[in-house]
Amino acid sequence: MFLKRFQLGLIHVAVAMTLVPINSTLNRVMIKELAISATLVAILASLPYLFSPIQVAIGSYSDRHPIFGFRRTPYILAGLILCVLGVMVSPQVAFLMHDNLPLGLLAGILAFGAWGMGYNLSAVSYLSLASELSGENGRGKTIATMWFMMIASIIMTAIGLSHMVDPYTPEALIRAFGVIAASALTLGLLGLFKLEPRSTPLVPPIFAKKDSASAGNEEIRKWGDERGATASETYTVKQMTSAITTNRVARIFFIYLLLLLAAILGQDVLLEPFGAEAFGMTVTQTTRITSIWGTFVLLAIIIAGLLEGRVSKRLIAQFGNTGALLGFVVIVISGILINKHVFYTGVTLLGIGTGLSTVANLSLMFDLTLPGMVGLYIGAWGFSNALSRLTGSILGGVVRDIVTQATGVALSGYLVVFSIEALMLFIAAFMLYRIDVNVFKKQIEEPSYVEKVALAAE
Repeated sequence: MFLKRFQLGLIHVAVAMTLVPINSTLNRVMIKELAISATLVAILASLPYLFSPIQVAIGSYSDRHPIFGFRRTPYILAGLILCVLGVMVSPQVAFLMHDNLPLGLLAGILAFGAWGMGYNLSAVSYLSLASELSGENGRGKTIATMWFMMIASIIMTAIGLSHMVDPYTPEALIRAFGVIAASALTLGLLGLFKLEPRSTPLVPPIFAKKDSASAGNEEIRKWGDERGATASETYTVKQMTSAITTNRVARIFFIYLLLLLAAILGQDVLLEPFGAEAFGMTVTQTTRITSIWGTFVLLAIIIAGLLEGRVSKRLIAQFGNTGALLGFVVIVISGILINKHVFYTGVTLLGIGTGLSTVANLSLMFDLTLPGMVGLYIGAWGFSNALSRLTGSILGGVVRDIVTQATGVALSGYLVVFSIEALMLFIAAFMLYRIDVNVFKKQIEEPSYVEKVALAAE
């Protein structure tokens, strides 16, 4: 099973690698060197999250429409190819947007749209495959392996990319993106090689003989058990909305996740351009910010794993939230003082806070589910995750542009955005005290809630 986990990790790595060049280098080049609106850059970089609702439809479609006997591999491959193509052409699109905005914007929507669609197509498919191959008892180890490999790959990709664009030239940027795209495709193909066994059609067995009805019913029951949540746990937006709105703790947790993740992850598009604007950092130096951040995220995840069972999840989450909050405060101070060393301290705190918060809140998220309704609640928390990333990125870009236009000072726009994100984390930290798993489960048992969910199901 280790080989299967490693191969699944390679697929996760391949898709994650395509995110790094856009979120750690191209965003800086587009905003700083090419003077493209941060709002526009944020929207293009957020397309994977804008398209995230289609994951439910993709997962359901792939369940019922295998290709050449494979229910996941063709969809993963198609998504990976779209990601790779999007990354390969994105630098040329950025330069075209600078020279001819209308034409470049059309090309940008196509290129970044392909990347975003590919991300969602591959992500839902390889996560479904990971769940199916691992079984209930092995899913924890599989997820841990995939996440560890993903964070490590982000760090290594950022380091390699920083070397390839040193010194920065448009030609070096295009060449570096091509190398990363080719590497991602190669790793993805290695991960897919003989990974998924051919599956039987997702259709229950039919038994023609009347005298074997009981045997047929038993086979159908077994077939349903084997397919499990894959075929049945498909929920509507109305059901997810009902699950959240009818439970006070669920409502608080949804908003908490929205604020927390919008703040922590909303800085993706702006942190590197801020480094360039505030400290005159080169493209190579700003690209390395991602590797520094990722290193401390990885260390924090390991620490959080060691603390699991010894320290409460809520306490670890609060440490993470506070660490990220302090990170933003220190980054704002670094901009005021124009001090690069203080800035790196802020990035370090942000990385540690992100790592601790990610593990603890993910664990808390799984606690806020119920047997038989896991898919419903995980879908709701996943929707909050995607919405927060989208909101955080676009809000950051819009606020940065508005403040910069109003003050005439680009640096002030970044400082206002990071201050708002610190305030969002401050509010989220207070909300965490109102999230109680026991109260959540007690409220679920109330008849009014069950009735409302039943009505939503109808």
